[in-house]
Formats: sequence, C-alpha cells, structure tokens
Amino acid sequence: MLGNILFWFDSHAHTVRGQELRSGLKEPRLLSLIERSGDFILGVLACPDAVVSCPVPQLSIPINANFQIVQEAEEALLIDFPGDSYRRLRVRGDRAPELLLELQNDERTRTFFTQVKSAKEHVDSKASRTSTAMEPHTPPPSKGPAPIPPQRANRPATSTLPGANPPTIPTGAPSAPAPSIINHSTLANPAGHGGGGNVAQSLASDFGFEDTFNRALKVEQSHNHSLKVEDKKNQQNRLVASREPPPVPPLPPRKASVAPSTPLPPPPPAPLPKDRASSGQGNSNTFITPAKPEFERLERSPSWNNSPTSTNTMRQAMISSQAGQREYLIKHCLSKKEKEYVDIKNYKFFTGTWNVNGQSPDSSLESWLCCDTEPPDVYALGFQELDLSTEAFFYLDSSKEHLWADAVERNLHPDAKYERVRIVRLVGMMLVVFVNKKHKNQIKEVAAEHVGTGIMGKMGNKGGVAVRFVFHNTSFCFVNSHLAAHVEDIERRNQDYKDICARMTFHLLDYPPLSIVKHDVVIWLGDLNYRLTLNDAAEVKQLINRNELKKLQKHDQLNFQRQNNHAFTDFMEGEINFIPTYKYDAKTDQWDSSGKCRVPAWCDRILWRGKGVEQLQYRSHMKLKTSDHKPVSALFSIGVKVVNAPRHKKVFEEIVRKMDRMENDFLPSLSLSLTDFKFESVKFRRLQRERFVITNDGQVPCHFAFIPKLNDTQYCKNWLRAEPSDGFLEPSENLEIYLEVYVSKDSVTLLNSGGDSIDDILVLHLDRGKDFFITISGNYLPSCFGTSLDSLCRMKKPIREIPVSQLIDLGEDTFTEKEQTKVNFLLVEGAGNEDKPLKIPKEVWILVNRLFTQSCQQEDLFQTPGLQEELQNIIDCLDTSIPDAIPGCNHSVAEALLIFLEALPEPVVCYELYQRCLEGSHDSRLCKQLVSQLPRAHRNVFRYLMAFLRELLKHSHSNNLTASLIANLFASLLIRPPPNMVGRQTPQERQRGIDFILGFLMGGDEE
Repeated sequence: MLGNILFWFDSHAHTVRGQELRSGLKEPRLLSLIERSGDFILGVLACPDAVVSCPVPQLSIPINANFQIVQEAEEALLIDFPGDSYRRLRVRGDRAPELLLELQNDERTRTFFTQVKSAKEHVDSKASRTSTAMEPHTPPPSKGPAPIPPQRANRPATSTLPGANPPTIPTGAPSAPAPSIINHSTLANPAGHGGGGNVAQSLASDFGFEDTFNRALKVEQSHNHSLKVEDKKNQQNRLVASREPPPVPPLPPRKASVAPSTPLPPPPPAPLPKDRASSGQGNSNTFITPAKPEFERLERSPSWNNSPTSTNTMRQAMISSQAGQREYLIKHCLSKKEKEYVDIKNYKFFTGTWNVNGQSPDSSLESWLCCDTEPPDVYALGFQELDLSTEAFFYLDSSKEHLWADAVERNLHPDAKYERVRIVRLVGMMLVVFVNKKHKNQIKEVAAEHVGTGIMGKMGNKGGVAVRFVFHNTSFCFVNSHLAAHVEDIERRNQDYKDICARMTFHLLDYPPLSIVKHDVVIWLGDLNYRLTLNDAAEVKQLINRNELKKLQKHDQLNFQRQNNHAFTDFMEGEINFIPTYKYDAKTDQWDSSGKCRVPAWCDRILWRGKGVEQLQYRSHMKLKTSDHKPVSALFSIGVKVVNAPRHKKVFEEIVRKMDRMENDFLPSLSLSLTDFKFESVKFRRLQRERFVITNDGQVPCHFAFIPKLNDTQYCKNWLRAEPSDGFLEPSENLEIYLEVYVSKDSVTLLNSGGDSIDDILVLHLDRGKDFFITISGNYLPSCFGTSLDSLCRMKKPIREIPVSQLIDLGEDTFTEKEQTKVNFLLVEGAGNEDKPLKIPKEVWILVNRLFTQSCQQEDLFQTPGLQEELQNIIDCLDTSIPDAIPGCNHSVAEALLIFLEALPEPVVCYELYQRCLEGSHDSRLCKQLVSQLPRAHRNVFRYLMAFLRELLKHSHSNNLTASLIANLFASLLIRPPPNMVGRQTPQERQRGIDFILGFLMGGDEE
C-alpha cells in the first residue's frame, strides 16, 4: 500500500505531532501530508506511545473540494496562527468523522500547514481548470505554481499494481517553492535524493515510528477496493458509542491463527534495520491453551460492532498482492520452525503491586523496589486506588499519577540505569514498566490498553490496565487489575476477570488485534480482592499469630476459584509464605480496628502463565505503612528467545527454496465441513455461536480470508462475526471457525422494526484458489430494548406478543384482567380507551418502581455493575411479560435501566433539541422550557426519571450517590449528540449536558 506514497519531507516539517480531543480525553496523534498517484491525503495516525480510550487505525482524509481544516468556531481555511501556544483545529473531509485537534503553535506546525494549504489550493485550482476547460472565457490568472513534488521514478513491474500507470517525473517543474520529497522506494539510495533517505529515517525515528517506517518500505500498494474498505472501517472504528457491549470470550487457539504471539525476525535478505528483527508473523498456538468453560457465558467485545473485519490497513495491503502473500506465508512457516533458530537466555523481571488507598507517597520505596542484590532487567509495577475522588470514576486526570510515577523512578535499583517503557492509568489503576537501558533496543512493539468493568463500562473504579511488548523474540503482557470488592461478591470478581480477558485487546499497525492470552508470557498482578471464607476475624488473627498460613490458605477464595476453573484457570501462583496484606490501620502494622473490623486476607496477588518462567521470590513488604494494604513483589527468571542470525538465515533459505518448488507444482485447495447455518431465536445481547471446520486438502500451505461482497465494505453484517476471519493452514491441517451472532444496541433497532433480518452470505476467499459461500439464516425475537419511547407507549402488551408488522400500528389490545389493571393508571387522560397511549413505557415504570421501592438505600447503587446472567433474565422478563416482580439483584436492575436508556434509537432529550439543551444549560428557565417542548413520551420519561433520581439523593448517606456522580452518568444517556456529531463532543459540551441534568437534580421541576 505504501509503495506509492510520497511524504512531504523538508528540513522543517513533513509530519507534526498533535492531540485529538475525544470524549473528554486528549490522545496523541501524528499528522502527515501524503501524495498518492497525484492526489493529496492528510494521514492521521495514533502515536506509538499513545494510550487511547479506543484504538484508532490510520485515517486517510482526501484533500479535495470537501476538505477543510479550520480553527475552532471559524469557518475559513486556516492560513495563519495567532500568537497563542497552541490552537484547536477542526478537520473535515470525506471518509472520516470530523476531528478536533490541538497542535503546538510553533514554526514546524506553521510550515506543515502552509504545505497543507498549498496542496488544498492546488487541488482547488486543478478542479477549477477542469470545470472551465470547455468554457469560452479565459481562466483567471494563477496565483503561482502549486508546490507539486516531482513524481517518483518508474518502479519494476513487480511493485506496480495491475492497471496502474507508473508515475513519471515531470519536466520543468519549479523547484524553488516546492518542498523536497523523499520517496519510500528510493530511501535506500541516498545518492539519488541527496541523502534524503537518512533524513526521512531520522525524522521517523524522532517520532517513534522507525519500525513502522521501515515496515512501510516492504509493503506493496493495496487494491483500490481494499483501501476503500479499510477507509470505511477506520471511520467506523472512530464512531464508537460510549457504552461498550458485554464481552465475548476468547476463542480456543487454532494452529492457523495469524496473531503474533511469537514475533518473528524478518527474512535475512530484506534490507531492514536490526531492531526490526522481531516484527514478523508468529504462531499463535505455541503458548495458547484452549479456552475453559469460564468464558462461555461472556458476550461480545467492544470492537465487535466497530469492525467485523479483523485485518487492518497495513496488513490488508501486505497480503493483497501476490508478493505480500508470499512474504506473509514465509513468516508463517518461519514461526513453525522457531525452535531451530532461537536460543533461550534468562532475564530477571521484578513485578510489584500496591493498593495505596488514595494516599500520596510519604516515604522511600527502596525497601520494596531494591530488595535484591542484583538489579532486575525489567520492572513492572502496578498500583490501585491511586485516586479515590468521585470525579476520577469518569476517567479524569489525576495528579497522583505523577507523584507515584516520580517516586518509583527515584527508587529503582541504584546499580543500573532504567528507561520507562510505558505508563498507563485508568482512574485509580496505574501500571508502569521500566527496562534496564542496556536492553532498550530489544524492546519493540509496545502497546498499552485499559478496560473498565464499572457499571455500563463508564466508571473505571474497577477493571484493568495492561502493557505488552516484545523483548528480543518473546512477547510479554503485564496486567494490573482491581476487581470487585466485598467478601460475598465472588461471582462479580470472576466476571471482572472474564471481562478483562475478553475485552482487553492491543492494536498494532500490521497485526490483527491481540488478546491477553496471545502472548508468550503473561504476568497478572493487582488487588484481586479475593478474601477468606472465614468470617471470624479473631480466629484468623490467631492462626496468623501461630504462623498456620497453610491452614488459612485452604479458605482462600482465589485458590478455590482456580481449582474449580472459575477464574485464572491457566495461571500459576507461587507459594505464599507471608501474612495477609489486607487490612491494616493506615500508617501502622495493626490489623483493622474500625467498626467493620475487616477479616485479614491476601487481596494482593501476582500470578503468571507461559513457558520458561521461574519465580525466585514472592514476598510482602511490611516496612511500608502508607496504606491499609502492604505492597507485594515477585521476582522472576524468565527464559527469553534470542534469535541466532546464522541459523535463522539457513532456515529462511530452506523455506524459500521449498516454497519455490511447491508453488510451481501445486495450487491451494480447501474443504469445508458445513456451509449452511441457522440461528434460532436470536435475542438482544445474547451470544449464539456455531462452528465449522476447514481443511487444507491440497499440497501447499494456503491463506484464507473472509472478504466483502461486491459493493459492501465489510465481510458481514454488524451482528455477525467469523473468528478467525483469516489465517494460514499447512497441508492436511484443519481449523475450527466460529460464527458468532450477537445483537448489540447498534443493530437492535433495525431488527426490532423489521428493517433487517438474520440472514447473510459470507465469502471465504482462498488465495490463488476459489471462493466459498456460506449462508446464514435465522429468526430474531424483538425486544423492548432498542424500541422508541413513542412506540413503547402504544404497546400495552409485551413486545413479543406483537407481530413485527404491527409494532407501530398496534391494533386491538388483548389483556388479561391482571395485566389491564397494571397499565390502567399509566394511560393518558382524556383519550378513548382504544387510543389511549401510556404516559410512560411500562418497561420504564417497572424498572424504576423496583428501584424506588427496594433500592434507595442500596450501597453503591449505579456504581456496581450487575451480573450478566441476571441482566439477560431481566431483558427476557420485560420482553415476554408484565411481571409482578423483576428478577435479579438491585445492581442488575439498575444497570438494566441504563442499558434500556442507552439502546433507545432517539434519546430522551431528542436529537433536534441537543444544541438548544447545551446552549440553555446555564439557565433553569430555558431548561424547563426545553423539557416542556419534548414529545409527550420523552417529556414524561424525563420528568419521571428526575423525580426518581432526586429521591435517591435523599438517601445518599446509605447509597453513596452524589448529584455530580448521577449527572455524569445519566447525562451521557439522556443527552446524546446526533449521529452526525458522534465523536465530536467537546469536554465543554459534555459539561453543559452534565450541568443541564444537575439543574433538575438540585432545583427540581415544578411541573
């Protein structure tokens, strides 16, 4: 794909750093000006060191008549920058959502945007000349030669797409005003471009893109269709709704999967730098064990609806050409023979975890971090409860991050110098990784992610953060988590663990998303919150005093969950020879003396999975008394795979020779065990899965992939997914492919209304072979979730009793006497009995009434997530009946209400009133006037919810709710930006929505 890309490189600016403002967060971006076949493109890429709330692949925004880059609140093309230190800019264009960017106001940025402006003027001038070519009048005089870079020289036929015209070098092109150009295809020849290759590579290195830059040298240009598909995919990946659907379990490993659990060095002949030596494709089954039943009840991951295709732009480009397919296949074969060219060398990894209870560092950390004589090669340190403020629950910044990160850096082992690899934080959870500087060049492919498991995925008070990287040729993943509290909430802790496993995915430029288990070594640490099943604190303390720790550990919840395959099944833990690390009176070594008198427990743990891992130490550090927890550490000796270059070269050459022989004699062949699938009774948020087996019955390795049908941009509808969606098979090898159907809030409305149905056709493409067609059919059961408020107000029966064709025109009602009594008081006064709509949907009343009558004093209401099985039972109950009682605990009912509000196709505050809502949020009179103008059903639901929430605040001493917390949570559900503005909401706009809700919570609504 990048073979025909030209970057504007001069001594001042070709690429600039900036930040995208998205959902209240600032996320690093890299902007590049690109020329492709005479067209200009603004490339926007997530920086390698970015920790993003939702990973963003590269965007390619065409600079054409629709392209604009404007200063915020202005409508003219940006030309000059005023004197402020930074500027906020909006970028508008085709195939991408509107972006809000913040850039430093410096010379480099100004130079870069002068080039963008010149490209825009050239495009406009070219369009003007085209439109006036047939006119009799003379075109207006040109403002001067546009800064068009000289075109690249012709390349060999093997590197040019079929049907593409080779670029030519224009003669007589003005050189003075035009920035100098570096061509990717000629970077290896500095003489031909005045040494520009070194400049380009140096600049790429400055921005942390050296590996990506070098990979681009080998990637061929993708077919136009592939680019179009991926551009659409990139756009969808940015239009991520605030609510993440429940996660899907990681699937069992498959030999043909292409996920790089074991990164590979590149083929020896390739002219790549040494530190690219472990970025190839790996064998995902090497260290992956089959998924256990603990994952079976989980649902879909947040990326599921964003993009059914699992390939990204660079990877798609790589395998779209014959040369790319061959290179990918060589890497796959190399992964199979890895043992023939790697040596194992042991390195020391120090891992630690500490729940700091919202405190700031008040003493030296040397007794924790420097407790071994020899310095470790790598540090991985996790913190929990870094910040306990209510505002922090909503992913806001925290000054505590810098305090603790600096304290750690000051107290690392004095006998070595360390460099920070990555730091990632989610509210109170923070993970920081350091490497001994002598190894820093062996750390590659670094990525970080986080998953919040708080209610609705909006609160990050519980969840996990993770950092992954490749060290030499071994992939590592470190996870720091804080799971659900309270002795009795074992199942919720298990659910948190499963959610993190299923939803934590790392996005690298040329690989499919990587899950936690697709790494050679995983170390999981944190406040896992598993307690002892003994309830008598005095008895536990006596056993501790008598050092009968083995007897106590028989009552440890985590040990029991692992033994019964409920959580952490594939993980190992060292022998615990230290006393429980929770709970102490802060600043002392005394057990909890508060009124609650917590039973001591080993909440803080470190576990691992993978081969070649030996735990040398597992200990607590009693000298540190800052918190009510004690820090814990584990020292590991881990065997790391180091590539032996001569042996690797020999294996590579053998594979190439064998492949040459086979390609001349054989074509790939594939057989499928089944091609027709039917999914019965598909429901909202209920995962269904079928599987079939594909077998390579040919004589050569083959690559397969699901591809979009003609005129489609994705290979399937957004309620369907195939896993894996592409891969490799050796001769006689077979592979299970899972077809998964999951209806989320993004697809439920169309299915409810009959605008979509459970039917699709998948195209399974075999490279150098034929296509296979797989048919999907089934029936969908409508849900009140995802149905409009107005329609629900006209349904006096459960939605499953109403044919889809009559969901709008409901016709005659047939009630039992009991059901009629329940809804009579909800009918609008003054209407005829047949035409009377309900004042509010019965489903809203049933959920709120349950919470109002039984949950006002529930501790941490709307802060603790519900249980997935209970949530599904609640949804089924509302879809099929008008129940006397709602099943499930208070937390599950609370989350069901939030899911209902989020799934509404039109939010309670209608899209058309969104801007007026924000503009009037400062004036209570305007706010009440706006509510009075809402459609009847929306108006009644809004007032009903506000009355209920005000009642909850009267019991804040019991339920721990505050007006600020409620407003933050409900504003994002009741006041949503219109679809064409998704992803563009600024922090100021979000705050105005919160202020709008706060006004009704604090001031009331007299009507």
